[in-house]
Amino acid sequence: MNSLLADVISAHGGWDRWSALRRVQATIVTRGSLWKMKRISQDETPRVMTVELHNQRASLSPFGASGVRTAYTPDRIAIENVDGSTISERENPRDSFRGQTIHSPWDVLQRAYFNGYALWNYLTMPFLLAMDGVEVNEMSALHVDGEVWRRLNVRFPGALATHCESQVFYIGDDLLVRRHDYKVDVAGGLPAAHYVSDYAEANGIRFPAKRRAFSRVDGVPTKNLLVGIDLTDVCFS
Repeated sequence: MNSLLADVISAHGGWDRWSALRRVQATIVTRGSLWKMKRISQDETPRVMTVELHNQRASLSPFGASGVRTAYTPDRIAIENVDGSTISERENPRDSFRGQTIHSPWDVLQRAYFNGYALWNYLTMPFLLAMDGVEVNEMSALHVDGEVWRRLNVRFPGALATHCESQVFYIGDDLLVRRHDYKVDVAGGLPAAHYVSDYAEANGIRFPAKRRAFSRVDGVPTKNLLVGIDLTDVCFS
């Protein structure tokens, strides 16, 4: 494992503690301009996100109506009743985004897929970076507001559903993640700078309770808030 990544994982709770856990459940509130760009109505109603830590599985409830939830895996997205019966589904959901631009509208299954893979990534980071097939290398550091931010260049394998293949993570002096840069392939390659803050701890794992993803122009974050996510009632088990 890359030495900086090993220190980052230790600062977030440690690999042994992470390995002993199986899932995380959190109440989330989501906002931002991405949904309007995709012609999706998004309110700020709290919802419950459940993520398996060591398998790419996630579920959001309620989704669209009471008693309805999503069921996400990389090769299938479904909307189902809480008894497990399927309302609608799509195999190989990533294929449905081919040829889309930043302003292409999403249907309800595309929205569910984005929510599933994105939140699975967010709630498993930075431990996700130590998974098999993920390549991690340290880049030159940056000075930001009087603090030195070390950087990790990360290349994800094709089997792992994420925003894009190559991403950059910025690490603060306390070895906690500060920022995360990527392109949203399923939104026409939209560049994003994703800031995390308000760290909290649950069951021995440290995590950011606030996430704010802004669009980037020529590498510089803008004031356009693409997605804002607040987490509460987080429980790792």
